[in-house]
Amino acid sequence: MKERFERIRKISEKLLETPCARLAILWEELDNNIVQCNVCERHCKIPPGYRGMCGARYNHGGELYVLTYGNISSISNNPMAKKPFNNFFPDEYALTVGSWGCNFTCPWCQNWEISKYWATKCHYLSPSRFIELMRKYGSTGTSFSFNEPSVTLFEYSLDVMPLAKKHGFFNTYVTNGYMTLEATKLLIKHGLDAANIDIKGCSNISKWIGADVEKVWRTAQFLKLNGVHVEITTLIIPTVNDDEKCLKSIAKRIKDELGADTPWHVTRYYAEYKALEFNLPPATSIETVEKAWKIGKDVGLEYVYVGNIMNHPYESTYCPKCNTLLIRRYGIWGVDVLITENKCPNCGYPLAITFRRKSDGKIFRGNPAKIS
Repeated sequence: MKERFERIRKISEKLLETPCARLAILWEELDNNIVQCNVCERHCKIPPGYRGMCGARYNHGGELYVLTYGNISSISNNPMAKKPFNNFFPDEYALTVGSWGCNFTCPWCQNWEISKYWATKCHYLSPSRFIELMRKYGSTGTSFSFNEPSVTLFEYSLDVMPLAKKHGFFNTYVTNGYMTLEATKLLIKHGLDAANIDIKGCSNISKWIGADVEKVWRTAQFLKLNGVHVEITTLIIPTVNDDEKCLKSIAKRIKDELGADTPWHVTRYYAEYKALEFNLPPATSIETVEKAWKIGKDVGLEYVYVGNIMNHPYESTYCPKCNTLLIRRYGIWGVDVLITENKCPNCGYPLAITFRRKSDGKIFRGNPAKIS
């Protein structure tokens, strides 16, 4: 243990010499040079020479540094359906970046190669270069994603997002939603437009993720009430969150706390990372995912989507009232937007979809929050 601590300390101190290290925000000094991080709801108390649970934040002499500022592990120009965002600029692309580390303990993590490992080197991408790459690849938005951006790329995103807005781009987060209200307010202030938030299960999920799901619900509601477009994703995992009572509870809370027009993505799980070591099944059946979709629709959610099942009809968007096809999808890459304004062309029902009309570039924005 002592050798491991010393190795991590040396790596961390070396990273402090790179542009990937910056003085963090949202922390306070406690006794004996211990610092408390207040970016996420873990509120890690970090002694000198140690990193917090996420691995991205390091106490150097009583000051908290982030070691993943612009420290990019993954970058790609992704279609919005991959986020997934199905009701927010559905046929456009976002330049998507991730770093290293996470503040959850999910044994089924789909991005474990970067989320379960801490930064050891600096792979720096400056905010201005980020914007240049967006222009180069034809991106119209940013996305902070892959591993948990609220703890690894938080300060970086606060610098990138205003630059993106200045150039007419939109900003998105794909997140577990476990940030503090202080952090959430800063994201909104600096230009966050949309967030896809994982609701991983019900009350028993804490033993799997090591976190309180109620704090995630609070973040989702706060974002939507403050004008941020919100979509919810639940990875349907057999024996963990696939029982009807849990799925119905999630669907009902989305309707009651976020609004019936909030999209819910129910996605198929495949065993990754340590899932099999925890005796979890290798995959979710298509029937189980379709059951979740039906539960969402029966509860009254207007937009429920199936994910991780290629070319499934429920990938597409239909009118909540008359079931007219509005957006046709072919996996995550093929998208045909069949509407030209924010109402159903068949019955006139108002649509909670934000999109850009290709003929003249006019943007139609989805409805404001409708929370009962």
